[in-house]
Amino acid sequence: MIVKSRSAVALLSLSLAALAFTGCSEESNAESGNDSPAAAGACDPADVKLVGQVRNESNPYEAAWLEGGDAFAESVGLSQERLTYDGDSTKQQEQISQLLAGDTECLVMNILPNGDSDTPPIVEQAQEAGAFLVTQWNKPADLEVTDYSQWLSHITYDGVTSGQQIGDALADAIGGSGGIIALQGILDTGAAKDRFAGLEASLAEHPDVKLLDQQTANFSRAEALEVTKTLLTKHGDDIKGIWAANDDMALGALEALKAAGKEGQVAVVGIDAVPDALTAIEDGAMTATVSSDGPWQGGIGLAIGYCVATGELSVDDIADRAWFAEQFLIQQDNVADFTSPTVDASEYECDNVFSRSQGPIS
Repeated sequence: MIVKSRSAVALLSLSLAALAFTGCSEESNAESGNDSPAAAGACDPADVKLVGQVRNESNPYEAAWLEGGDAFAESVGLSQERLTYDGDSTKQQEQISQLLAGDTECLVMNILPNGDSDTPPIVEQAQEAGAFLVTQWNKPADLEVTDYSQWLSHITYDGVTSGQQIGDALADAIGGSGGIIALQGILDTGAAKDRFAGLEASLAEHPDVKLLDQQTANFSRAEALEVTKTLLTKHGDDIKGIWAANDDMALGALEALKAAGKEGQVAVVGIDAVPDALTAIEDGAMTATVSSDGPWQGGIGLAIGYCVATGELSVDDIADRAWFAEQFLIQQDNVADFTSPTVDASEYECDNVFSRSQGPIS
């Protein structure tokens, strides 16, 4: 059964205590130069240190990610150290350096790099320190996970597909014709690039839908509010729809529409399926979103690292080290499926942590 809830309350109430994670040995990769018991997958479960790092907790999707990490950690009798870097790449690298300067023998990190260019130094540091690393969303296309023994997995979503899905939903909502604006994410991220490419693909399929303007709002609700206000002033009633590269920006756009007296008159779409967006879809204020399930991401990255660190899972047995996870288009006709608290705890078992894989990143 697939996780269909974005509710942090539901996630934190999970009973994962029945999961059994036991240690066995793993061959260390000669490239790592690390012959410690941890490198052989022999960490005692009690010695594992779990760390989750995201940009900030004011973003509801990233807050849900950390809550998911907390829930997984609690299920194995540990706690998660939460790190946030406020979208500042320098701060992120400093936090990583400080973390890796300590005891790294059984350290598991589930990291959201701020941008593609931030991933290589994180990977290099983790490799040198012998820490177990899982990254999500952002990495350069030519950076190969399989070139590193300590970089266990990179998880992302097919952003082109999700960008096109919400683009198509937006086109349908405005009757297949009319002007739209686009709110882009952080431009140095694969997610932002791919999602906008998906919008462009949707526009190619709907030639009567015209992109009037596009600006970055950096995945931020506050920035999206201001950008949308500016674009509403510039384009006025020509705007029939707003495409946003994530829900936080979509929600900022909804605030701008309300302030302009246009609430309910302009279709709005986003990505992430955060609780406020689901409520807006239920209420008819928002048209569509795509779920990438932040709580699951927060738990699964730690689960993969934990399983390798304790020897339950071998890196050599992971078929696809860089992979796309499953995602879901959510509209008013199916939003109830995603607000109902149904979670399958077995997804975090070591023989099932890749159950949502949709195949390797090509």
